[in-house]
Amino acid sequence: MTATPKPIVLLLGEVHHAQKEWRALSALAELRQIRTGDREQFLNDCESGVHDGVLAISRTYDSVKLTGRFDRELIDLLPHSLKFISHNGAGYDQIDAERCANRGISVSNTPGAVDASTANTAIYLLLGALRRVHVPATALREGKWRGAMGLGHDPEGKTLGILGMGGIGSAFALRAAPFDFKIQYHNRNPVAHPSNNPTNATYVGFEELLRTSDVISIHLPLNDITKGLIGREQFAMMKDGVVIINTARGKIIHEGALVEALEQGKVFAAGLDVYEKEPEIHPGLIRNDNVVLLPHIGTATVETLVRIPECD
Repeated sequence: MTATPKPIVLLLGEVHHAQKEWRALSALAELRQIRTGDREQFLNDCESGVHDGVLAISRTYDSVKLTGRFDRELIDLLPHSLKFISHNGAGYDQIDAERCANRGISVSNTPGAVDASTANTAIYLLLGALRRVHVPATALREGKWRGAMGLGHDPEGKTLGILGMGGIGSAFALRAAPFDFKIQYHNRNPVAHPSNNPTNATYVGFEELLRTSDVISIHLPLNDITKGLIGREQFAMMKDGVVIINTARGKIIHEGALVEALEQGKVFAAGLDVYEKEPEIHPGLIRNDNVVLLPHIGTATVETLVRIPECD
């Protein structure tokens, strides 16, 4: 009697902290993995049938360098056997989920797994930007003690505006509350359940949030509506001396407009973990001492990277 072949699961990229869980899948499926290559090679392999028979693809966030974005071109070349794509991260900006649905491919992601670590990173950037820590931190390492440090600001009593009260936004609000912020937020709609608004933050319109917040922290997904959402017109609406935090997606902010607002003093400081054209960073952000910069490390903790593949 011929044994039924196991389904094939293809891993794109490396899973560094859940190897045990990945290997355990071998009891249920034939495991394959792509560690090297580029988009051209992946497309050619799909077209020539190398990946025929694959039932499920698990892709890490960094695997985009191996395949490029899962756009219409790529999705249309995926094997007809493919039924599932699991994305080990939050958001769908690397995957055309609608095109996948049209092909009968289910797509999942792991937003809850990254809430805590991303919110923690946002708090770090928030406090760092309020105190403009880049100048004294750099001066100290250069043997100049505090250097040309100016005074920063305390968070107490200030209005914190959260753009996007999803999992990360609500986790951020929970962490910001002990600093005695007045917290308000904007979503497409007010959150329906109290558990999604643990600090009882006030719902306001988009423009009201821009005009009345001392600190604005962005926690939105990237899509056609949010791409370029914050530009010159929006910065002009904001309070003088506003602080901007972004741990969501770089393309939500027009970086050229942010640089102008910083140079003009409209924006007091910014804390950024994501960039419009990452890994490229606008030179105006690099040279501005009032910007705290991180290289998209919001989810880069052992605990989160173990949790992501377990949740997907």
